[in-house]
Amino acid sequence: MMKGSGKFRAGGAALLAALLCPAVLAAADGGGHGTGPIDVRDPWLKAWQEATPENPPADPVPGVDYGMNPDGSFRHPASSRLTTDVPGFPGQLDGWDQNSYAKNVEVIAFYPAVTSPWHAWANVVDFDGRRYLYTHDRDYLRILDVTDPKQAKIIWSKGGVWDAKGSSEDWDASAVADYFGGVTIAWNKKLQRNVLIASYEIGRFGLLEDKRRQPDKVAAQRRYSSLKGFKVFVMDGPTPDKWKLIATRTTDYQHPDAPIGEQQGSGALDAVTWWGGKYMLLSAAPDDSYGLTEYPDYLYSPGYQVWDMDDPANPKFVSQISVPGQVIGDKASEAAYRANPRAGNRTSWMGSRNPIVLTKPVEDGGRIGFGGMGGLGFYTFDLKNPAQPKTLGHLSVPPSYAGTEFDNVDVSQYDRTGFVFSNGYPMNESCYEPYKDIFSIDVRDPAHPKVAAKFPRPVPPPGAGFTDYCQRRGSFGPKRSGGLGQPERGRQGLAIYAFYNAGIQIFDVKDPAKPTIAGYFVPRFPTDKELPGYTFGNSTFAVYTEYDRNIIWAFSVNGVYALSSPLLGKPNLGAPKAIWPERR
Repeated sequence: MMKGSGKFRAGGAALLAALLCPAVLAAADGGGHGTGPIDVRDPWLKAWQEATPENPPADPVPGVDYGMNPDGSFRHPASSRLTTDVPGFPGQLDGWDQNSYAKNVEVIAFYPAVTSPWHAWANVVDFDGRRYLYTHDRDYLRILDVTDPKQAKIIWSKGGVWDAKGSSEDWDASAVADYFGGVTIAWNKKLQRNVLIASYEIGRFGLLEDKRRQPDKVAAQRRYSSLKGFKVFVMDGPTPDKWKLIATRTTDYQHPDAPIGEQQGSGALDAVTWWGGKYMLLSAAPDDSYGLTEYPDYLYSPGYQVWDMDDPANPKFVSQISVPGQVIGDKASEAAYRANPRAGNRTSWMGSRNPIVLTKPVEDGGRIGFGGMGGLGFYTFDLKNPAQPKTLGHLSVPPSYAGTEFDNVDVSQYDRTGFVFSNGYPMNESCYEPYKDIFSIDVRDPAHPKVAAKFPRPVPPPGAGFTDYCQRRGSFGPKRSGGLGQPERGRQGLAIYAFYNAGIQIFDVKDPAKPTIAGYFVPRFPTDKELPGYTFGNSTFAVYTEYDRNIIWAFSVNGVYALSSPLLGKPNLGAPKAIWPERR
């Protein structure tokens, strides 16, 4: 383990970055609040504003409302707005830490310049005895042959490659024609092929900063230039030139034939929940009435949809799932929204960002599903009858904004314990928001979910030169744990999370009511010879674990790490013993 040291400062690197490159920072997930006059013309947006109070949070003062405590711990602000213009606080490191830290984790290999510095979805798929790793984010796709994780090779590259000068491609968020979001790959028995489902959603990057002050950009989002829905591909090989498009659907199910530019709603968010069989679940706002959300650069409050995939070439809409507090024009929904303490804060994400998750397909007896609905809370659902799904239980916690609340749900331990994990994640840098906990939720009685524990907050190792990760600069807090698309879909007793500037954190969850930290890998930050400084703060933003080979892939702003850990077991550095996705 390399140990760090550094000088402390009270300045604002994020502010400097914003001044140097505001356009690029605005493209990151998280906009801000404008200072111009309020000018709302969109009828749905106007109805939202009229139905909600005006209660934005005051800007917390560094060193007063938040900052370092005398004992070396960090005190988070009680609330904040979503912004890219974040001040520093007394006690931050003066520079970007160039040391790395590890416990029970070893680096197998590092591959620079593979991802974008903002985000990544990941999958693996096997063809002809070889394993391929996909990393993708809307405008880019990289496919790596990782059969030997020590000698991975890029076999397909689309989209910009980042270096110290920025991206190699000119990117115009307002002129998108066809970029996808999350991907799910599953084996389909009927077709005897791997089938890839790509989600297409409305753009959330570089298009809109404050929906109450940019009527022209709001109108452009309503007329978005790409599909709002999903596409289905048959895979005859690992690369796109061997894929065949067999279906395209919009999540605007009331207007299934609406052309691009006339489709309502959000499109499909993140990767769908699908095992290759009959039923698929996704996250989507089906139309523009799903607009009760405070988020400043987003127009929708996504719910959930169920689709019939019995014939992958002919997906059929089955049902829409919503919860109280989503729909404009519905008096009961508006009343539920106003009763939420987040109403009017012009900051909170309200609605889903990921599909409902289960531990097995609905058609195989999967009945209880779980969903994170942002500031609307955590929900349990009865999916026994997919055409008439039922809401079972609801859990709310004190507000934690800015940042995303109840984003994802990890069900890897549910069948063993009756517990699931759910968290939000930070959106502001420099800990300019409340800390985002990972909640261990007891759902043994799914009608009455309750928080059983909070995961421990990661702390730097002794000798690191700082006593709290907030001092290390950038974002700090949990992102996600990799999801259902990982081979073997998890490991009993372990939960592995990307944690931004705290790298990869491995939690012992043998007893989910008493989680502990068992290991970690915290990479160094990039240098200005690798990437522009305005990208550094995103740090480690995704993790994907090959549980069948005991290999952890950590996605950081400057590249991808292949990691091993004795907590998982000896890594298999050759071809996998079983095919993924599994044949069902």
